[in-house]
Amino acid sequence: MEEIIAGLERRKERLDRGIKVRSDGIYALLSWREIFYLLFPRVILVVVLLGVSAFLPTLWQRVVCIAGIYALLAMAFDFLLSFAGLVCLGGALWMGAGGYVAGILFSEFGLPPVVALPIATLGGAGICTLLFLPCIPLRGIYFSIATFVYPLLFSHIIETLQFAGGTFGLSGLQTFPNNWVALYLVMIINLVVFFGLRRVAAEDVGLVFQAIKDNDLAVKASGLSVTLWKMGAVFISSAIGCFAGAYLCVLYGWAGISFFAFDFSILPIAAAVMGGLGTFSGALLGSFVLVPLTELLRAFGPLRMVLYAAVLAVFVVARPEGIMPYLTRKYEQFERWVDV
Repeated sequence: MEEIIAGLERRKERLDRGIKVRSDGIYALLSWREIFYLLFPRVILVVVLLGVSAFLPTLWQRVVCIAGIYALLAMAFDFLLSFAGLVCLGGALWMGAGGYVAGILFSEFGLPPVVALPIATLGGAGICTLLFLPCIPLRGIYFSIATFVYPLLFSHIIETLQFAGGTFGLSGLQTFPNNWVALYLVMIINLVVFFGLRRVAAEDVGLVFQAIKDNDLAVKASGLSVTLWKMGAVFISSAIGCFAGAYLCVLYGWAGISFFAFDFSILPIAAAVMGGLGTFSGALLGSFVLVPLTELLRAFGPLRMVLYAAVLAVFVVARPEGIMPYLTRKYEQFERWVDV
């Protein structure tokens, strides 16, 4: 598109034909313009998560903490789907494993949160990986169904055997010293997980995961164990989800059967789909949109689920690719008028 203004011929320049190409590599370091273009989205993410949350009322700080938990689950689901080709519907198992391991460490051994959180994260991830191990050879919907059964199974086992408090759960557990510790811990962990998964996706490990998703037979023919690599992907995702469960246990000072609730399996999937699969930033965005939206619609009572489903359906139908890929494309295709 061209036009003539004040005797000068002008045309529109698209940044994705200039800065975008140069900023994809080391050449981004050659100009402050490229550096700013590359860092601006990342700086906005850090500022919003760490800065804006501090000015919220106490109630909404708690909502943001819950949104951070769902964001961790959504990124774990996104990683397992986008880089291992496994559709996991058992996110509630991660929450339950992490929450109950942390609760037992608090109630039986009296460990402080700074010690119990890492142990619950790794221990819960090991338990989930062993439970998912028989399901790894399954493909497609069969893996999804198998993982979906686990939260239901363990919730009924705990209720029947009255394990770890049974239906009453474990109460009176240690909590965070104050809201600021709870808020900034989950925000920092979200940033670490986000940039960590982005780094894994960009390295050789990410290429192997992507190859397993695209053609696992070719990877097997290359001499790599597909089962071991998928176990690694399951362990990484489980560790992220188990930390979310352990964090929720410390946040509420309680662990119970509700940690295996269906919401912990479905809402993260909806957040990842809404934000855009394969981006990780989409999982973050979707979680921090859906969870506060649910809180805002609480005044509508049962009707809020109808409104919630309608909003989600509109996003999925209008932007099936997700919000973040659309915003990314618009950012990379920014146009401006320049003199010819």
